Amino acid sequence: MGKNYTAAVVPNALAGLRIDVALAKMFSQYSRNRLQVWLKAGLVLVDGAQADRSTTTMGGEKVELSPPPEADASSPPAQRMALAIVFEDRHLMVINKPAGLIVHPGAGNPDGTLMNALLAHAPALRQVPRAGIVHRLDKDTSGLMVVGKNLTAQANLAAQLADRSVKRTYLALVHGAPPGRGTIDEPVGRDARLRTRMAVTHGGKEARTNYRVLERFAYGPIVAALVECRLETGRTHQIRVHLQHLGHPVIGDPVYRRGARAGLAFARQALHAAELELIHPRSGKTKAWSAPLPADMKKLLAMLRREKRNDPA
Repeated sequence: MGKNYTAAVVPNALAGLRIDVALAKMFSQYSRNRLQVWLKAGLVLVDGAQADRSTTTMGGEKVELSPPPEADASSPPAQRMALAIVFEDRHLMVINKPAGLIVHPGAGNPDGTLMNALLAHAPALRQVPRAGIVHRLDKDTSGLMVVGKNLTAQANLAAQLADRSVKRTYLALVHGAPPGRGTIDEPVGRDARLRTRMAVTHGGKEARTNYRVLERFAYGPIVAALVECRLETGRTHQIRVHLQHLGHPVIGDPVYRRGARAGLAFARQALHAAELELIHPRSGKTKAWSAPLPADMKKLLAMLRREKRNDPA
């Protein structure tokens, strides 16, 4: 077996899918096109047998993937940066990402990202696709992210995300007075009018966000709420899009602001990934972490509470 060999069990949630579709969900660090090439090359085994594109998953199969060494040859430079590490062992890291830090290099942002910092902190991550990153946070969203430190751990974490067994809880300060609790079950996809944005659209992918109001604020024309959001799916910009669709966009969101009210300004979207719970890929035990609100959101929350108390009404 090569050093890039990894194995994972097909989550039951992916039963009935064509194998290349299931692989793209289980091994999201690779493109579907690349996985299809490896299928044709005989580099994917399902329960010990060579798979092809017509194979249909049943759930519970063992998938073995042996990417060629050159698949992970290119990666960005390592750059020393401070990392707020909440937890780390030989298999995974949990990072409390600050607002303003981009997760992955891209057009216009070739370095200075979380990936660059991870490669400096743990050089062995150069052998893992995307330096172990299995999910992302928007640049201006703060909070918890998990990183797989080897191929097996990364594949296991990606499978948990696909199986929807990872529990992710966010805190958001929003405009207006949303209903006390509910589930936003609306598909999310590319906005047909502006492809750099996402939107609730009939052609989008299934997306579900459960939310509940933790605290309300009202003084004069200002109405706002502190909302807890729990993700069932993980679509791009899902919480921001869903809360805008509900009519209560995140305070400070520069993109998804339809329904925003005057009088409340914030330098970024007031959104924080506060809690993360998953199964440790090695021990099999449930692990959970939390991260307090960052200073800027604490300041905004304190201002809302103070003004609420001072409201003569």
